[in-house]
Amino acid sequence: MSRDEQLKERWELVVHKLSTQFADGDILDLDAIIYLIGVQELGQLHRRFKKDHKLDLMHIAICRLLEPYGYYEFDYFDEDKWPHYIVKEQLPPLKAGEQSVLMKEAIVNYFVETEYIK
Repeated sequence: MSRDEQLKERWELVVHKLSTQFADGDILDLDAIIYLIGVQELGQLHRRFKKDHKLDLMHIAICRLLEPYGYYEFDYFDEDKWPHYIVKEQLPPLKAGEQSVLMKEAIVNYFVETEYIK
């Protein structure tokens, strides 16, 4: 199986499992999955978040997802236990499709690492 086929298969598995678990079977999009990862990384699972915090949660997720690629590095937790990251390397200019593939790959790797999927 090619790398692209494996990514597609694993991505579909992640979407299916998360959609079943968190959206009553409605299909979650990329942004929704990034948001869920942010909530997971913050560790405040049963809290309701305001709109500006939702963007912060997505930022946390993106930093965490791209950390293994060398773009971000965890720095510290603030007094409210929110993680903060520093930029290690700027992301190269990517087309929308390339961004999507990078994020899907990072998400799949995250869920393999956390043993949510195999």
